[in-house]
Amino acid sequence: MSQSFAFYDQRASDAADAAQAATLDNVRERNLRAEKTWRALADQAKKVEGDRKKAAAVRQERLDREAAEAAETSEIAVVQQA
Repeated sequence: MSQSFAFYDQRASDAADAAQAATLDNVRERNLRAEKTWRALADQAKKVEGDRKKAAAVRQERLDREAAEAAETSEIAVVQQA
């Protein structure tokens, strides 16, 4: 189950709002801890998203390079046969 940054960020905001509205200290502290956890998860989700984009770009560059090398190799083979 993969959650997005927006999901985690919304949960963090909800926890912050609940903490602000809490009248009992233990409830406020619980919600502040929850907010901290949700924010950490949101940060991690954002990092993973960025890492995936970088990996996809690297993968595409490699595929493009391999395709160019394959095309070059096939051109050389055609020239040698002629």
